[in-house]
Amino acid sequence: MPRSLEPRDLECTSRLELSLLRRGVKLIAGTDEAGRGSLLGPLYAAAVILDTARPIAGLNDSKKLSPQARACFAAEIQEKALAYKVIAVSAQEVDKLNVFEATRQAMVRALLALDPLPEFVLADAMPLASGRKPGFSIPYWSIIHGDARSVSIAAASILAKVARDAHLDRLDRKYPQYCLARNKGYGTREHLEALARFGPCPEHRRTYQPVKDFLSPRLPFGPA
Repeated sequence: MPRSLEPRDLECTSRLELSLLRRGVKLIAGTDEAGRGSLLGPLYAAAVILDTARPIAGLNDSKKLSPQARACFAAEIQEKALAYKVIAVSAQEVDKLNVFEATRQAMVRALLALDPLPEFVLADAMPLASGRKPGFSIPYWSIIHGDARSVSIAAASILAKVARDAHLDRLDRKYPQYCLARNKGYGTREHLEALARFGPCPEHRRTYQPVKDFLSPRLPFGPA
C-alpha cells in the first residue's frame, strides 16, 4: 500500500491556478492561516490574488522557508499581488468560536475584504462554506497540503506567518517570561515551564490544553 504524501514530498507550483485559468477563471485567490495550534495570541489568516503577469519565483510553504526568506517574499507579494488582506482573530475569539470555526471565519473575512473579489478560491484544507451560517458563495477547492502545492496558498501562508510572527515579537516584549520571540506561542518545553511557573497571561487561549490545567487554583495535598 503506497504511503500518503507528506508536505516535504510535494512541489509548490501554479498547476492548480493554470487549470482554472484554462477554464476562463482569472481572479484566483489563495488563503491560509498561521497560529492555529499556538497556545497564545491571535490566529492569523491571509488571502492573496497573485498577478499572473508578475510571477514570483520560488514561492513555497512558509514552514519550509527561513524567517529572512519569508520576510523577503512577503514584501514581494505585497508589491506584486493584485490584492491581499491579512486578518487577525484574537485569542478570546478563538476560545469563543473554537479553533476550527475561528480559522474558517478568519479566512472568509480575509477573502471578502479583497478588492477585487476573487472568482475562485484555493484554500488550505478548510471548507469555507458553513451549513450553519450561509454567506460565502464564491466557489472554492479545499486542498490538502495546499500551502505545499499551490503558489497562491503559499503566498497567503507567508503573509499570515510573517504578520503573526511580528505580533508575537511585540508580545514577547510585553510578556518576556514566556520567550515568545523564540516559540511564537507554541507549546515548547520553555513555554510550558513558564506556564507552570507564572500561570497564563491574558493572551493565552483558555480552551486549550495545557493552558486550562493552569487556570484552576492548586489545592494542597494531604488529608482533609
